[in-house]
Amino acid sequence: MDEPEPREREKTGPRETGLRERKRRRTYQEVSDTAVRLFLERGFDAVSVAEVAAAAGISKPTLFRYFPAKEDLVLHRIADHEGEAARVVAGEPDPVDALRRHFLAGLERRDPVTGLNDHPQVLAFHGLLYGTPSLVARAYRHQERSEAALAEALGGDLDARLAAGQIIAVQRVLALDNWRRIAAGEKAADVAPGAVRAAERAFGRLAEGLRGIAGPGAPAESGETR
Repeated sequence: MDEPEPREREKTGPRETGLRERKRRRTYQEVSDTAVRLFLERGFDAVSVAEVAAAAGISKPTLFRYFPAKEDLVLHRIADHEGEAARVVAGEPDPVDALRRHFLAGLERRDPVTGLNDHPQVLAFHGLLYGTPSLVARAYRHQERSEAALAEALGGDLDARLAAGQIIAVQRVLALDNWRRIAAGEKAADVAPGAVRAAERAFGRLAEGLRGIAGPGAPAESGETR
């Protein structure tokens, strides 16, 4: 859909803007769902962008306005998690503990991003993602942006960047280990106890190594005598 002229945009109220945004999000989801279905049926490399556009009922140029790269058609499903770690630590005095609790809550609700989900559709999606080199490479770019956002939330200095790199790596390794066990045939319910123990151990070690890292919600240190 073409953008309105400047004069028309000035007249657009909150209701019209909200409707337009919902329609845009719906289009993103519908096109991504169509693409993932085709990729699962025939393989990522065997399906062209033109075929995805035709199946979704849009033109190829329109598709590229929504998704700059073919890989983004798949990674749209995890794009919302890109700044998640940074959002979790916002206002928290202990960022590692906040992320530990968040990851454990994800395990409890079987959030696919933790790898602890044995729903057939989730397993198929993860198989597509981890089994396609170009998707793995693109996913690393998402993780790099997550790491950068988290580092900024932690203060932006070298210590914050080192901490963010370790935290994102721990989350990735934990999730990948859970997925590998489930992909090998184990049930999520059977993997869950070990996944919780592994997360507690991993975040415990992070807490020990990153003891000096304070979150944005931590009280500022002061040399003044009260």
